[in-house]
Amino acid sequence: MASKNTKLFVLDTNVILHDSACLHQFKEHDVVLPITVLEELDRFKKGNETLNFHARHFLKELDEISGDGVFNGGLPIGKNKGLLIIKLDRKFHPDLKPHFEDAKPDHKILNCAYCLAKETPQREVTLVTKDVNLRMKAKAVHLIAEDYQTDHVKDISTIYKGYRFEENVSRELIHKLCHDEKKIPLKSLKSRSQFHPNEFVVVRNKEFSALGYVDPSDMVIKHITKVNASGIKPRNVEQMFALHALLNEDIRLVTVSGKAGTGKTLLALAAALEQRDNYKQVFLARPIVALSNKDLGYLPGSVDEKINPYMQPLYDNLGVIQDKLIENIERKGKKFQKLLDEEKLVIAPLAYIRGRSLVDTYFIVDEAQNLTPHEIKTIITRAGENTKMVFTGDIFQIDHPYLDIYSNGLSYLIDKMQGQKIYTHIFLEKGERSHLAELASDLL
Repeated sequence: MASKNTKLFVLDTNVILHDSACLHQFKEHDVVLPITVLEELDRFKKGNETLNFHARHFLKELDEISGDGVFNGGLPIGKNKGLLIIKLDRKFHPDLKPHFEDAKPDHKILNCAYCLAKETPQREVTLVTKDVNLRMKAKAVHLIAEDYQTDHVKDISTIYKGYRFEENVSRELIHKLCHDEKKIPLKSLKSRSQFHPNEFVVVRNKEFSALGYVDPSDMVIKHITKVNASGIKPRNVEQMFALHALLNEDIRLVTVSGKAGTGKTLLALAAALEQRDNYKQVFLARPIVALSNKDLGYLPGSVDEKINPYMQPLYDNLGVIQDKLIENIERKGKKFQKLLDEEKLVIAPLAYIRGRSLVDTYFIVDEAQNLTPHEIKTIITRAGENTKMVFTGDIFQIDHPYLDIYSNGLSYLIDKMQGQKIYTHIFLEKGERSHLAELASDLL
């Protein structure tokens, strides 16, 4: 018999589609699965998207938990875990019937949780959903409702920026970094906080300044100078740091975040093309998140015609590099078109990489803030020998309906990877697209 201290968590479908291993995140508490959720999962189990994978994985695990048993009172999820209980549809509770359409799946899930709360007043019943609208409806009828927060970043204000400023550094130390030994020991800066491998540093005083990064091999600060890639030159210190990381062969994973117009994708693509002789392929991908409620399947045209509008920003950045790198008008377009034709440069939706092993590839994922933490993990685990991965995005501009600044994959990746020797992150703050773009980003 369940303890009065254990809770009942009622899961919405979107929680499972976000994390198919969610059953194991509720400790000793019981998990309730409304039959409506199973019906919705049935619609998602066919296909090659991440949502389809989550649906299939969860249903397979459900089958393993049940075995030859039946869900009569619930089955144990695992050692030191609670029970998994499946609840059939119920007649709509009189308190809800006047206010909610009873045929809507969301309302069936809400009704299941509400009835449980009324029938088991001795236990706390919580509806877990990533749908903020459903959470508001639950709270309106005095039902506890929470977001699924297992993979949330706790405090976005403390998220790692990838660089720091060290003030009042002596002239002698700066000269030593720039001219004499080209490096200085970490302890010479007497910083209040611990340095991370590959973290960038601006050392300065009222007269002089210098740029460096923490070399993870011997944990000293080494001097860096201005670099360029494929004709693209950094316009500020942050971009210089980003380009250095993107060109550093010892760093296998790079994240670059920042608002629109800071040069995230342009720098990543320029660095990849600069190093294309070191890799068999440069692969540039982005998740497709439609801003309307129409799925791609409903749009007219072939597959390429449906996808091209989503890929166009990547081609725009390629065009900028092309203009900088090739002055001869007759040659413009031919060089990169040859790379595209030979598939040495591939621009495609992220869904196209499922099942692939990425070997000897410079792999760039644009708009990574629209990925879930599980999707980020799935992508990185496909990295083979001599593969470098770059994730770019703006954690404050999210198009995915069930992600926010705390739960998106890019925030999660930055939070979890800091301190690793083959990883670095750079936050680009200053916009360089144009004065108008910067003004709009700040004021609007």
